[in-house]
Amino acid sequence: MENEAEIMNYAAIIFILGWVLILESIFMVFPCITALIYQEQTGYAFLIVAAICFVLGIIITRRKPKIQVYYAREGFVTVALSWIVMSIFGAIPFVINGDIPSFTDALFETISGFTTTGASALTEVESLSYCSLFWRSFTHWIGGMGVFVFLLAVLPLTGGYNMHLMKAESPGPSVGKLVPKVKETAKILYGIYIFMTIAEIILLLIAGMPVFDAITTSFGTAGTGGFGIKNDSMMGYNIPIQAIVTIFMILFGVNFNFYYYLLGKHKKNALKMEEVHWYFITIAACVGIITLNVYHIYGNLFTAFHHSAFQVGSIITTTGFATADFNTWPQVSRTILVVIMFIGACAGSTGGGIKVSRIVILAKSVKQEISTFVHPRSVKVIKFDKKGLDPHIVKSVSAFLVTYVLIFGGSMFLLAFDNLDLVTNFTSVAATLNNIGPGLEIVGPTGNYSIFSPLAKYVLMFDMLAGRLELYPILLLFTPSVWKKN
Repeated sequence: MENEAEIMNYAAIIFILGWVLILESIFMVFPCITALIYQEQTGYAFLIVAAICFVLGIIITRRKPKIQVYYAREGFVTVALSWIVMSIFGAIPFVINGDIPSFTDALFETISGFTTTGASALTEVESLSYCSLFWRSFTHWIGGMGVFVFLLAVLPLTGGYNMHLMKAESPGPSVGKLVPKVKETAKILYGIYIFMTIAEIILLLIAGMPVFDAITTSFGTAGTGGFGIKNDSMMGYNIPIQAIVTIFMILFGVNFNFYYYLLGKHKKNALKMEEVHWYFITIAACVGIITLNVYHIYGNLFTAFHHSAFQVGSIITTTGFATADFNTWPQVSRTILVVIMFIGACAGSTGGGIKVSRIVILAKSVKQEISTFVHPRSVKVIKFDKKGLDPHIVKSVSAFLVTYVLIFGGSMFLLAFDNLDLVTNFTSVAATLNNIGPGLEIVGPTGNYSIFSPLAKYVLMFDMLAGRLELYPILLLFTPSVWKKN
């Protein structure tokens, strides 16, 4: 008898896609409410698409699959298809209401939102309606923690293999349960996420930020997305507001397991998290060097420190907000920012990038390899968080890096056909594959991605999805053997 694990469970995949559509229809109610508050007729577009998503979702989910088991393959494919479906339907309202007439640009904006990239193809953000601005920022919040983490928290999914769905969507080399049940783990993660988002909104309001700005900015910070509702991003706000955003960007870049341990009975586990230590050490070192390097520009140590801290926090957490045009900073500062684009935030956070944990593991692997040449007979185990690391994780980290480099190189080659400068192309791929948003030169903090051709935009959309979903779920969609029924 053929092993069930070798047969693609198409019914289960379609069933989950139906629930994703229902969930998206519920999320679209919020921009509709925003349109009512600001008396905008453009909100009808979200109402239409919400109704379509809801009806399609109800039709699809009426028939439950006979086997509700999600193996790794189903989990990865389901997550990848769901993010694509969400992005397509999420882009349609922009086209219908005329805020973004081009479907390619609307899709680019929506994928950038859901993947928490924050790269924009728009030249005039402030011309958008309030409901569209809200939806752009809200997609960051939805995509930050992940739609499947939310689904697992609220839906009665069965089968015992739901961890595959969470693993496919959660950033980092490995995902573990905080508590025995996946459903309870998802609830804890979203509970922390919601609490921190509300806390930031309240603090921004106290600092004098308008309500709409505080909500949308907090969505962008929480999801480490970076869509601004102003053309100058965060440059026009006062220093207390910028300081609050700096702190929360850095906090949202921390592994959420750290907060769970810190708030619970396992405080010692929080202190043992090596990745978090290196995350803060990296931030402190980068802020210190850049502060000294840009001091002559601002002529004031506090101002130099303020902008340095904001931009380091924004780039390493892959948020992408800006308080200064770092494109004009000295080469040392610009180089540091490009390097931390690749490092990214912690695994298990809402941030993107390669992840601090992978960088630490790779560094320890290199150290071990060098040690082997010096002492060939010695057997050393790579330790992480003071525990021996499973060789399988070390191998998967190395494979991830190789895959990452291949995608990066392929994307660079395809973008070269637009005949733009190398720095723009390089940082565009880095900013989208690492889910950051702004790069350097043409795509700097005061620029955008409108100059790229449709082909280049689709390449960058692929990069955004691949980066957010940790490469493999998206790549599996292009693997013919995955789709075979037997």
